Amino acid sequence: MPKDFLQGARERYDTIVIGSGLAGLTAANTLARSGQSVLLLEQHYKLGGMATWFKRPGGHIFDISLHGFPVGMVKSCRRYWSEEIAASIVQLKNIRFDNPMFSLTTTFNREDFTRLLIEQFQVPADNVRAFFDAARGMNFFDDQATTVGQLFERYFPGREDVIRLLMEPITYANGSTLEDPAISYGIVFSNFMSKGVFTFQGGTDRLIKLMHEELIKSGVDVRIKCDVQKILVRDGRVAGVEVNGRQIEARAVVSNANLKATIFHLVGADHFDRKFREDAEAVRLNNSSCQVYMALKPGAELDESLGDLLFSSTAPLFRTEALLSRDVTSRTYSFYYPRTRPGSDRSLVVSSTNARYSDWAGLSSEDYEASKRDLVETTLDALARYVPEIREKLDHAEASTPLTFRHYTKHMEGASFGTKFEGLAVSRAIPEQVGGLFHAGSVGIIMSGWLGAMNYGVIVANDVDSWLLKSAPMTPPVASVS
Repeated sequence: MPKDFLQGARERYDTIVIGSGLAGLTAANTLARSGQSVLLLEQHYKLGGMATWFKRPGGHIFDISLHGFPVGMVKSCRRYWSEEIAASIVQLKNIRFDNPMFSLTTTFNREDFTRLLIEQFQVPADNVRAFFDAARGMNFFDDQATTVGQLFERYFPGREDVIRLLMEPITYANGSTLEDPAISYGIVFSNFMSKGVFTFQGGTDRLIKLMHEELIKSGVDVRIKCDVQKILVRDGRVAGVEVNGRQIEARAVVSNANLKATIFHLVGADHFDRKFREDAEAVRLNNSSCQVYMALKPGAELDESLGDLLFSSTAPLFRTEALLSRDVTSRTYSFYYPRTRPGSDRSLVVSSTNARYSDWAGLSSEDYEASKRDLVETTLDALARYVPEIREKLDHAEASTPLTFRHYTKHMEGASFGTKFEGLAVSRAIPEQVGGLFHAGSVGIIMSGWLGAMNYGVIVANDVDSWLLKSAPMTPPVASVS
């Protein structure tokens, strides 16, 4: 008889959280700490969403998205999680760029970037200061008509090399393009420029384990392998969810699923007004990515002069189309040394490239597998420039694609960063359409990545808390809800 993963679950909760990405995890923990009864439902067999990992024989543990985040993670983890988690966040001090226009190493903060722009790139100091001040001053309410490309042209006219230096890491961090609103770039960039790039020492597996322990301590009812089929709505208000064939009631529901999947699949378009549906339909999904995971043999070492993050490209100029092309010219290498997981002698490399779902979705199974093998081989060829003996040192290599991310996260088109910036307004407006229904996740939230998702979870938790305090008690059972 199959295991009942909802065994012992209550019939009613104050809030049900769908999905355990960092936004869902943080929303659940924040709400439970405020005294609400919370049920967290995750369709996968482990928590984390894109903040996850997998293991392979030989003791290899690969992190999917533990590549770097701003210093703000320290404060957010200390406030909304625990001191132990916050204390494990450490700085990556060697960020490298290597492309046909320049090669350099930086600590990736405002002071060092200012030095590089003035001394190496010969940009007037006034332009540099004005650019940093403009980026730092950006907020949600700024003009969205100005594009990233126009922002660069204003301060660095004609400087393709400067654009590349300033743009490549943020495209990697949140999928920004030169055509996106400048604020979707500027605030992310200035957050990183505050203190540099940080990571979690001990790996994503340790992080999620610690978060899971905190959830239990806070009183969250955590359930894995619980796939929500439907968010139940009655009389314009959320009523609960249908999960694993069972209906469970709630006064509020927070969806950490993909924004468009939440609206059109889990809820249904008929519960939203025409203008909202049109706005939601117009939201663009963000791009996905391909990754190649490479593990060295036990004891084999990487030269730490490689740095922690290496933005490598053979393309003559920075262009969005080139970044998304199946003909890969730009790769970001994340180097994981034994210090990443204290006590381990394993060295790992993860190569990441931006990618389109459509380039992979239409392949036959044979062509798909052949393309994955080709991705591994061409990546090893490219990495050999930096690690000459990589094939001799290699113990394991495999690739993931946008289809892989869709399979494990259920995000539409395997979107690594949710949606483009316009998704934020739609996400925030959901409670105005269906009372008690909220969304949190990666929707162009302009701090982006891990920090943006976590902080958005807090923002939404506060909204839920306010809703629960002012809303009427739960109405009768929802057995008849369609």
